[in-house]
Amino acid sequence: MSIDRIAVIGGGTMGNGIAHVAAQHGKSVRLLDVSQEVLDAAVETIGKNLDRQVAKGILDEQARLDVLARVETSTDVSSGVADVDLVVEAVPERAELKYQVFGTLDEATRPDAILASNTSSISITEIAARTKHPERVIGMHFMNPVPVMELVEVIRGLATSDETTSATVEFAKELGKTPVEVNDFPGFVSNRVLMPMINEAVMALMEGVASVEAIDTVMKLGMKHPMGPLELADLIGLDTCLNILELLHRELGDDRYRPSPLLRKYVAAGWHGRKSGRGFYTYD
Repeated sequence: MSIDRIAVIGGGTMGNGIAHVAAQHGKSVRLLDVSQEVLDAAVETIGKNLDRQVAKGILDEQARLDVLARVETSTDVSSGVADVDLVVEAVPERAELKYQVFGTLDEATRPDAILASNTSSISITEIAARTKHPERVIGMHFMNPVPVMELVEVIRGLATSDETTSATVEFAKELGKTPVEVNDFPGFVSNRVLMPMINEAVMALMEGVASVEAIDTVMKLGMKHPMGPLELADLIGLDTCLNILELLHRELGDDRYRPSPLLRKYVAAGWHGRKSGRGFYTYD
């Protein structure tokens, strides 16, 4: 199956990153969101990221213009997905919201279109069960920031077909990514391993073991991580980290996934990380 035209649902950080990469690799992209303001901000972000690539010599100015020309926006989700080969859902990490989106996509897309979720932790099998065509539902978990990170976790649900899986793996390769197939368990591989580490770093901070900077420096210099766990949590979004940990704790029933009280407190205060201007660090 050839995938040439795609739709991306959600104009936030992940959505605009996926749209950017797809358009850069020659795909026609329709970026969809209920808010035109979000879409305008998404296109502006794509433009700024393309400017960085031009400055680094990755693209020339004509290529930058060509990428932007391949991205269109719309607030009409139903009509916006009617003619595409693949849809990537990238809405906030809330199960009921994703179920609602996939119910709409199941009715509005072509019968042969692939429906992919960028979920970082929610069961693909459960998402697919909300559709009449679970065989065409799959997980495509891109890493943040999408234009930079190479990995895509490809998650096959219980009913996902071989054809859907093969086409999705090939599509990820066409975007210059390395697809890794994983099984449909809570958190998959990336967040099942990452989130307990972030949570433990927050616990160490709460217990006064070390400062934010010290914890991150130990992990960067001692473990060769490019970012410390608290800095990474700010990038991901503390609210997203909390949502994932709560899902892991609930689905796996293991207290090692129980969210730190300090993480809960920061989220309750509206300190969500970079996107809110304040998390474990303060941002302009």
